[in-house]
Amino acid sequence: MLIKNLFLLLIGVFILSSCQQEERPVEKKKPNIIFLFADDQSFKTIQALGNSEIKTPTLDKLVESGVTFSNTYNMGGWNGAICIASRTMMNTGRFLWRAKKWEDQSIKENLSNQTWGKLMESAGYQTYMSGKWHLKIKPDSCFQTVSHVRPGMPKDTKEGYNRPLSESDTTWQPWDKKFGGFWEGGKHWSEVLKEDAVGFIENASKKEDPFFMYLAFNAPHDPRQSPKKYVDMYPVENISVPASFQPLYPNKEEIGCGESLRDERLAPFPRTEYSVKVNRQEYFAIISHMDDQIKQILDALEKSGEKDNTYIFFSADHGLACGEHGLIGKQNMYDHSVRVPLMVIGPDIPKNKKVEHNIYVQDIMATSLELAGIDKPAYVEFKSFADLAKGNTQQGNYEEIFGCYTTVQRMIRKDGYKLIVYPEAKKMLLFDLKNDPEELKNISEEEEEKVKSLFQDLLKLQEKMDDELDLKSVFPEMLS
Repeated sequence: MLIKNLFLLLIGVFILSSCQQEERPVEKKKPNIIFLFADDQSFKTIQALGNSEIKTPTLDKLVESGVTFSNTYNMGGWNGAICIASRTMMNTGRFLWRAKKWEDQSIKENLSNQTWGKLMESAGYQTYMSGKWHLKIKPDSCFQTVSHVRPGMPKDTKEGYNRPLSESDTTWQPWDKKFGGFWEGGKHWSEVLKEDAVGFIENASKKEDPFFMYLAFNAPHDPRQSPKKYVDMYPVENISVPASFQPLYPNKEEIGCGESLRDERLAPFPRTEYSVKVNRQEYFAIISHMDDQIKQILDALEKSGEKDNTYIFFSADHGLACGEHGLIGKQNMYDHSVRVPLMVIGPDIPKNKKVEHNIYVQDIMATSLELAGIDKPAYVEFKSFADLAKGNTQQGNYEEIFGCYTTVQRMIRKDGYKLIVYPEAKKMLLFDLKNDPEELKNISEEEEEKVKSLFQDLLKLQEKMDDELDLKSVFPEMLS
């Protein structure tokens, strides 16, 4: 009897143990994260977001498949290479002027443990990087796998500037490989990045750990080169001249956008409608070429079987004027240059939804940390928009947007208005964005109280941002 009872007891323990094992929850794999980063791409360059001239079927599909943040901004820059500031903020999580201090400090000591890639690695992620970097710190100290690190821009040549002078000026052709640039090495850099990404996905999908991929295109930065078939998609006669076109921008020298600024020398002074059309033709063409490369990256993700557990972010470091307001570059405070596209798709992200709340493009970093279950370090100032994307909240992250360019431009965007301040020109511009989205009519003289109110708000933002530019002494009348 004793043996029988002992046998029954053992059977019971075995059954109980088996039940407990079955009830034990299976640990879910953390989501993968892919970040697709364009260079110089304005929010106005996606067909699904309102540009009927451009062809972007892959980016259109991202819009349809997820959430688009319609009011996404970059803060600006501390020098002409706006992308340096944007990418430093993106990888460190710090607001602009504190990111500048981080950059200065990183020259003296290794701060890689404070970067986006290292934070993801600390949570068990495989980390991959390819493409444009443009930070002082080395990318291989921030990511485990690094391939084809690109500089701020492809090599340019004198033939790419001050053109076209007329319809007979065909010195430069975007598909001509003799100029190097995107063709340096024999294959277009966007295609090389695509191949790197496909290889990363094939490798990462075979491993148990989740992956984080930082895929940074140089496109559509100048020199805007692409295969001829993409340029042929955009006959010059079919390209529209922007509503804000003008031959020269007033106060261009005082705001740092004169003939000494590299970007602005790409087209002739004064601007002509034809030169603007050609620049936009090449801009659209390189974006369509990049769009095709992104399609192949997404196809590889689908094939890998990892798509259903992957969040995909697409955005750009900043926008570009490309002929608007008499400007060619991005060193200005108009929406075409500070506002970028941002789409996110993923397992629990609604489809074909638009969110109008203000965010900064660098909020992507903070959002990815939340999705990966990583506690946000105290130095990461940008905010996650995960709840906004999932529809779990209607609370926006920012009441106002701050913008700046070196010491010569400041901006605040709030309550449907934008105030742009030019201290060296001693001038302010005010735009009613709801009624004037193209920013064509300066209403500062008609709305003096609104100017004063926004100026006061801008001063508070400067203090919050550690922005040391003294606007009070330039505009004392705004203090009364």
